[in-house]
Amino acid sequence: MKILIVDDSSTMRRIIINTLSRIGYSDVVEADNGKVGLDKLAQGGVEMIITDWNMPEMDGLEFVSVVRGNDGSIPILMVTTNAAKEDIVAALQAGVNNYVVKPFTPDTLKEKIESMLG
Repeated sequence: MKILIVDDSSTMRRIIINTLSRIGYSDVVEADNGKVGLDKLAQGGVEMIITDWNMPEMDGLEFVSVVRGNDGSIPILMVTTNAAKEDIVAALQAGVNNYVVKPFTPDTLKEKIESMLG
């Protein structure tokens, strides 16, 4: 399964990649903002997206809205520091399938991914 990780922090991308690798997902593509993420998505093959909210160029909410305008089926997990209830509601309304607040444990990420994929 090819997973697109969109986060402006290279450290956070590395943490997510290492966590995914430990739970059996090694086919990963990276983007440092939503615009680059859309380019990577257009190249095809992406089966799941993990995105941050707060990024330059195009933030995660805008990115999710554009993705949902083109493809309603791809699972999207938002991993962000935004923990307010209204932020979670806004993200879900934009079309994310699940939401993780940073910092998170590998087990939390694994649980959220497994619940999205059924």
